[in-house]
Formats: sequence, structure tokens, C-alpha cells
Amino acid sequence: MATGIGCHAKIFDYLNISGIYGLHGRVLPTALGMKLGNPNLIVLGFGGDGDTYAEGTSHFIHACRYNIDMTMIVHDNQAFSLTTGQPTPTTQQGYVSKASPCGSEFMPLNPVKLALASGSTFIARCNARDIEGTAEILEKAIKHKGFSFVEVIQPCLVFNLDMNQLDKLMYKVKDNKDKNKAEKLVEEWDYNTNKGKIPVGVLYCEK
Repeated sequence: MATGIGCHAKIFDYLNISGIYGLHGRVLPTALGMKLGNPNLIVLGFGGDGDTYAEGTSHFIHACRYNIDMTMIVHDNQAFSLTTGQPTPTTQQGYVSKASPCGSEFMPLNPVKLALASGSTFIARCNARDIEGTAEILEKAIKHKGFSFVEVIQPCLVFNLDMNQLDKLMYKVKDNKDKNKAEKLVEEWDYNTNKGKIPVGVLYCEK
């Protein structure tokens, strides 16, 4: 496995598998190097919404395009929580932090929509509080032959408190192989409010 730098990366300390702490935003090229070095390896990447969707955006898009046989798991709490809560690319508009005292002005990025448009053959979203459901999705992602992208929606207990009540908006979908349906599912939530519906589960699997 390869991890970035951030709260999510601590998972490396709790799993008894080989791997490396990578640079911030460089999880995917590190993981790709592992896969190129030994194609027989099962490779996992763990990143946060900050390093994956900001510094790592180009790596993310091309990993989807190349359909690398690996799994990328992104923990999204919509804030740079390790460095006192600055906004990330998925932070909602109006979010106030030390770095954005007047409120974040930019429309948030929709990562699942970006992954679908970029060619990822497995796209899933899960709820960090649903441990059993998350485990099931991760197992499916790891077994998938191709690039698997799993976004884990999780709360930020210190900084982005406005987006901590998303559970009530989530509903589970059955594993979906229909790309037309996937295009509708990835549009249902825009990461901008705590209203609407948030589909969780396998939003798209090509095979």
C-alpha cells in the first residue's frame, strides 16, 4: 500500500502489510510504481480529499484513464484537517476557516463524476460510520480487475462541522453496471450542501 500525508495516512500504522508513506498528493504515482515493479502485487492507495483532489488531481485523472489494476481509497471530510481546516477541492461554498475567513467561494469538485468521465471502471462511495458496508465495498474494489476508486465520506470532528450530518441523506444502491444510470447517480449530490440525496454503494462497475 501507499499513503499520502494526512490524517488518513495513519492507517499505514495499523495494517500489517508492506508499503510506504508517500508525499502529499503523490499516492497514485507511488502505487503505480509498485504495480509496475511487480504486477502480481495487490496494490492499495490511501489518500485524503486534500492530497488526492488538489495536488494529486492530474494523477487521479490519468489513473482512471489508464485503468491501472489497483484500488484507490479516498477519505473525504471536506477539509485539510491535519493543518487546521483549510478548504479542499470538495469543501462546500461558504465554509469559513483561517485560510478563507470570508468563506470559500468556489464550487466544490465532484470526484465521482470526474472518475466516471475519466474512465474509471469501478466507482463506489461509502459511509465511514457503516463499517460492515464499507468492508463489503472495499472487498469488491480490491477484487475488481482495473482501476477501483472508493470514496469514503467521513465527518470532520474539529473543523468542517457543517457537513457532519450527512448520514441522514445517504441511501444504498445496488451494484450498478449501467453507465447511463451511473451518470445520473454521480449527479445526485454536488458536495455543496447537507441537503438532497447521497447514493452510497457501487455506483458503477464495468464488469
